[in-house]
Amino acid sequence: MSSTELPETRSAAASPASRIRTVRVADGEELRSVALPGLTLTVRARPGDRPGLPPALYVHGLGGSSLNWSTLMPLLADTVDGEAVDLPGFGDSPPPDDGNYSVTGHARAVIRLLDAGGRGPVHLFGNSLGGAVATRVAAVRPDLVRTLTLISPALPELRAQRGAWPTALLALPGIAPLFSRLTRDWTAEQRVRGV
Repeated sequence: MSSTELPETRSAAASPASRIRTVRVADGEELRSVALPGLTLTVRARPGDRPGLPPALYVHGLGGSSLNWSTLMPLLADTVDGEAVDLPGFGDSPPPDDGNYSVTGHARAVIRLLDAGGRGPVHLFGNSLGGAVATRVAAVRPDLVRTLTLISPALPELRAQRGAWPTALLALPGIAPLFSRLTRDWTAEQRVRGV
């Protein structure tokens, strides 16, 4: 057993269409396949003993799968009714028909899953790429998100804030010595105001 496998996992087929591949399923988890127009998603769930808990959806990062959440899901099982999705083309979910692997494409898949299941608003968890996807879902469809929890989110689409530009300019060759010469006679108060 590798160091990345959970000791209490077993292999199981996720759906008849994927009998060739097997997926890891931790004790107490169930897999189901959700067919939506243009894509099919594999969803991992931990059916709880307490009905009426608020729903949660976990979204994995790049190169991951819903299995990434198998350790956290039981820890929150008394608080939320958790499900984890395999994004299109990851885990046991086949690639999307349109071949769109962008953050927007994945967000669209999550939104379609939530709309189809009628589980919203959910506590939405996202890690890495899943954090970027979850952020996009929350921005586009805030009605589907109760809370947003981001774990090391990959947010590559953020543009540099205008206030950070002077700091970035200091990285250019020759700018730092020039700035030092220009501010050499500044008082401590002027330096603080300049920052």
